[in-house]
Amino acid sequence: MKKTIQVRISKGETHFVGECLDLPVVTQALTLDELTHNISEAIGLHLEGEDLGALGFAPNPTILATMELEAAA
Repeated sequence: MKKTIQVRISKGETHFVGECLDLPVVTQALTLDELTHNISEAIGLHLEGEDLGALGFAPNPTILATMELEAAA
Protein backbone atom coordinates (compact mmCIF):
# COMPACT_ATOMS: atom_id res chain seq x y z
CA MET A 1 0.00 0.00 0.00
CA LYS A 2 1.31 3.43 -0.93
CA LYS A 3 1.46 5.94 1.90
CA THR A 4 2.17 8.93 -0.36
CA ILE A 5 0.67 10.47 -3.47
CA GLN A 6 3.43 11.95 -5.61
CA VAL A 7 3.08 15.29 -7.40
CA ARG A 8 5.59 16.95 -9.73
CA ILE A 9 5.58 20.77 -9.82
CA SER A 10 7.02 22.70 -12.75
CA LYS A 11 7.11 26.38 -13.68
CA GLY A 12 5.50 27.37 -16.94
CA GLU A 13 5.75 30.79 -18.54
CA THR A 14 3.04 32.30 -16.33
CA HIS A 15 1.82 29.55 -13.97
CA PHE A 16 3.05 26.77 -11.73
CA VAL A 17 1.71 23.35 -12.79
CA GLY A 18 1.15 20.39 -10.47
CA GLU A 19 0.88 16.96 -12.08
CA CYS A 20 0.00 13.95 -9.95
CA LEU A 21 2.11 10.90 -10.82
CA ASP A 22 -0.22 8.41 -9.12
CA LEU A 23 -3.64 9.71 -10.22
CA PRO A 24 -5.01 11.50 -13.31
CA VAL A 25 -4.93 14.92 -11.62
CA VAL A 26 -3.36 18.10 -13.05
CA THR A 27 -3.84 21.67 -11.83
CA GLN A 28 -2.19 25.08 -12.13
CA ALA A 29 -1.93 28.37 -10.28
CA LEU A 30 -0.11 31.70 -10.31
CA THR A 31 1.63 31.10 -6.95
CA LEU A 32 3.02 28.07 -5.14
CA ASP A 33 0.69 28.69 -2.19
CA GLU A 34 -2.32 28.65 -4.48
CA LEU A 35 -0.99 25.56 -6.26
CA THR A 36 -0.61 23.58 -3.04
CA HIS A 37 -4.22 24.41 -2.18
CA ASN A 38 -5.38 23.43 -5.68
CA ILE A 39 -3.46 20.14 -5.61
CA SER A 40 -4.87 19.15 -2.25
CA GLU A 41 -8.40 20.05 -3.29
CA ALA A 42 -8.17 18.31 -6.70
CA ILE A 43 -6.79 15.09 -5.20
CA GLY A 44 -9.44 15.17 -2.47
CA LEU A 45 -12.21 15.58 -5.03
CA HIS A 46 -10.77 12.82 -7.21
CA LEU A 47 -10.63 10.39 -4.28
CA GLU A 48 -13.99 11.36 -2.76
CA GLY A 49 -16.09 8.24 -2.28
CA GLU A 50 -13.33 5.94 -3.58
CA ASP A 51 -11.99 2.88 -1.77
CA LEU A 52 -8.36 3.90 -1.19
CA GLY A 53 -7.33 0.30 -0.59
CA ALA A 54 -8.69 -0.74 -3.97
CA LEU A 55 -6.58 2.03 -5.54
CA GLY A 56 -3.47 0.79 -3.72
CA PHE A 57 -3.30 3.56 -1.12
CA ALA A 58 -3.12 3.35 2.66
CA PRO A 59 -5.74 5.30 4.64
CA ASN A 60 -4.98 9.06 4.77
CA PRO A 61 -2.02 9.14 2.37
CA THR A 62 0.20 12.22 2.40
CA ILE A 63 0.99 14.29 -0.67
CA LEU A 64 4.68 14.46 -1.59
CA ALA A 65 5.48 17.26 -4.04
CA THR A 66 8.76 17.72 -5.85
CA MET A 67 9.64 20.74 -7.96
CA GLU A 68 11.60 20.73 -11.18
CA LEU A 69 14.10 23.57 -11.39
CA GLU A 70 15.95 24.81 -14.45
CA ALA A 71 19.71 24.52 -14.27
CA ALA A 72 21.55 27.77 -13.61
CA ALA A 73 23.32 29.20 -16.65
